[in-house]
Amino acid sequence: MRAYKPKDNVQKKAYYTDRFYVAPQVPKQDVESDEVFLADLEAIKAKFEVLDAYIQVEQMVVYIKPEDNFGVLELAKNELEYTQLSELSAIDFIAQRDEFEIFYQMLSMTKRKRIRIKMAIKNGEAVNSVEKLFRSADWSEREMFDMFGIEANGHPFMKRILMPYDWQGHPLLKTYPLQGDEFAAWYEVDKIYGKEARDEIGPELRDTSRVDRYDSERFARLGHEVPRGTEITGDEPKHTQNYQEEDGVFMVKKLDKASSKVIDDPQR
Repeated sequence: MRAYKPKDNVQKKAYYTDRFYVAPQVPKQDVESDEVFLADLEAIKAKFEVLDAYIQVEQMVVYIKPEDNFGVLELAKNELEYTQLSELSAIDFIAQRDEFEIFYQMLSMTKRKRIRIKMAIKNGEAVNSVEKLFRSADWSEREMFDMFGIEANGHPFMKRILMPYDWQGHPLLKTYPLQGDEFAAWYEVDKIYGKEARDEIGPELRDTSRVDRYDSERFARLGHEVPRGTEITGDEPKHTQNYQEEDGVFMVKKLDKASSKVIDDPQR
């Protein structure tokens, strides 16, 4: 028999639970194991405070203070030959420690090395824009603001880039509903027709990949074909059809589903 577990005060438990798979950490190596990375780290330490540093997946990860991000990236670009900023974004750790982790992925073509500059900011804090150093940071910083709500001080056009300018909420926060909130469900209906049309039109389906097997208005039901708009009960018989011309095609044997063979071995 299953052991009984008391359910007292169940409604008072924290709402947030980490439902996402947490990948195990990749092994880390000391920076001293790579002469190039060691020299780069010493150059950064000479001018800025380094909170942590290690090598992971053949690239160096360096943790810095958030107020030093512009200076560190400027040093990496002008003195250490990391001339490409291939990516920057944020990771939501609000539930765990009320912080965002900001990362800058940099590449040196001459050294054939990659470094990742990381820093932690509290929820609600802004970062210094690095758009003046790297033009690639322009859209990336706008996307970070759009998806996470993190502003970049000094950015020339700190506006949303994916969502409409008047959108409410930030879709990549872990607290944002996967299928959107009420604002997302009624955004276009309210904007185009007004809230008074909600009852007539209905909410939007934000999951564009969703296929309802009982929807005969928008989707064909292969093998269970019915006239358009037919109400589906689930008891419709399966139709076996040969999708080829009656007389076949020259040099091609006519398809016969009964004699066909399905190969399950992906290595064949």
